[in-house]
Amino acid sequence: MTAPILPGAEPTSFAGGPHGVLVLHGFTGNPTSMRPVAEAVAAAGYTVELPRLPGHGTAVEDMIPTRWSDWSGAAEAAYADLAARCDKVAVAGLSMGGTLAAWLAGRHPETAALVLVNPLIEAAPDDLLAPLREMADAGTEVIPGIGSDIAMPGVVESAYAGTPVAPLVSLLEATRELQPLLSAIRCPVLLCTSVQDHVVPPSSSDVLAATVAGPVERVALARSYHVATLDYDAGEILTRTVDFLAKAFA
Repeated sequence: MTAPILPGAEPTSFAGGPHGVLVLHGFTGNPTSMRPVAEAVAAAGYTVELPRLPGHGTAVEDMIPTRWSDWSGAAEAAYADLAARCDKVAVAGLSMGGTLAAWLAGRHPETAALVLVNPLIEAAPDDLLAPLREMADAGTEVIPGIGSDIAMPGVVESAYAGTPVAPLVSLLEATRELQPLLSAIRCPVLLCTSVQDHVVPPSSSDVLAATVAGPVERVALARSYHVATLDYDAGEILTRTVDFLAKAFA
């Protein structure tokens, strides 16, 4: 039995024009973190899908049995649904949502554009994965959370308070599988990176920018932490995203 959906974490669809945008949230987060992006893009006239990824937006217990295959499968299904209804599709993602967005673009050369905010791209090293695997094997299910890394006082992301270990291992293993796909990304990329990020190091953005084949427009977010879409630089992210998509879809 799953827990009730947290307030604001509901998946949302916006009907719009012939171009579609898939908007993806991060690990242990939910659609609230990317709702401002989805709403701004919808206001610009696009058809938008903002899914709630499996295991997210309810209770951390619901996330413990989920893995990368569940989240990527949901992202693939949402992409296919948009592509069936729209002439062109772009993908926007925060953190793990950025990992999923890059994974989709590497598999779908027809992707029109990517908008990435502090994406997790860099391959996880052994010294990070090994102890996490040991913890999972020893039966540890949840460790302290990584959510709500926000500089603005009083703003809190409705992410889980804990991080499920086995799903985290699955995500980090997926970053290794992602690497060969990066060079297949040929669409334009808007890459927004927080200078101070306590969850995903900015070097992850550097790896993406150095590896993809398409043009990359980089934006440094000087005032925000990891969940920049809810932080001081949110307005700049929204403006840049709408302008970028207008050019990419033209």
